[in-house]
Amino acid sequence: MLHKDRKAALRRERLASRDAMSVESRIEASLAIADAGAAAIEVLPGTIVSGFFPIRSEVDIRPLLAKLRERGARLALPIIHDRETIVFRELLPGAELVDTGFGTRGPGPEAPVVDPGLMLVPLAAFDARGHRIGYGAGYYDRAIARLRASGKEPRLIGIAFDCQEVPEVPAEDHDVELEALLTESGFRVFGKQVSA
Repeated sequence: MLHKDRKAALRRERLASRDAMSVESRIEASLAIADAGAAAIEVLPGTIVSGFFPIRSEVDIRPLLAKLRERGARLALPIIHDRETIVFRELLPGAELVDTGFGTRGPGPEAPVVDPGLMLVPLAAFDARGHRIGYGAGYYDRAIARLRASGKEPRLIGIAFDCQEVPEVPAEDHDVELEALLTESGFRVFGKQVSA
């Protein structure tokens, strides 16, 4: 089976597993993720942290984002910039939210576009080596490549539920490895220490 086909099968399987979680289980796990993330993720005041608002059965990281903001982080959310990539608009307190193209809402066009120093990355599946399977459109891979090409090196922390782990993600050259992963079981570091 080709890497692409294997990834698609793992994506379907792990998203079905995530979808099968009860609403109560997802809420409890999301709160545990917020607590673990707040304890493990160091941010300096002014650090731009990109997050995401949950769609479908994703982890709800809004409590974690609120805790990071309390420590001085500036928050940003992804917006589809064109059909090929995403940019990150700053999430300012009290700003009106608009449809962003992900089936969720985010800052409107008046919000500044910013480059995150730390990215909380949604995903469909992950393995114990820090490899991830996204949703298949490649938005995050291209956004990270664009940031790196401009000299930025954002820290990458994957966000998922434990049920999204797979034995092995078939990695390809264009895939971006995570530095760490945050689930309801805690914070795992794969490479260098994560701080921003």
